Amino acid sequence: MGYCCILMRTKSVAIACAAALALIGFTPASALAGPSPEAVVADVLVARPACLAVTAVGSAFFVVALPFAAISKSTKKTAEALVVKPAKATFTRPVGDLDALIN
Repeated sequence: MGYCCILMRTKSVAIACAAALALIGFTPASALAGPSPEAVVADVLVARPACLAVTAVGSAFFVVALPFAAISKSTKKTAEALVVKPAKATFTRPVGDLDALIN
């Protein structure tokens, strides 16, 4: 092997290493595509039915609490806490967006 071949191989290895180091910082495009399949399955099988049950139970509690909420003029706050928030989590939240349940 000649000096020229060794020099070429060294340059090729150096360029390949530099390219690999440069690509480490990039995130894959699929990470920005949307929720993971596991999050979608967990949402559809666990979170949505649980949110629907919380909406139904919250509605029942709201009916019981309505006279007291009306007397204290807090009907909107009570409805928001017991019915509206769980209903939004059930019906308007994007599928797989489990982070929205924390708020």
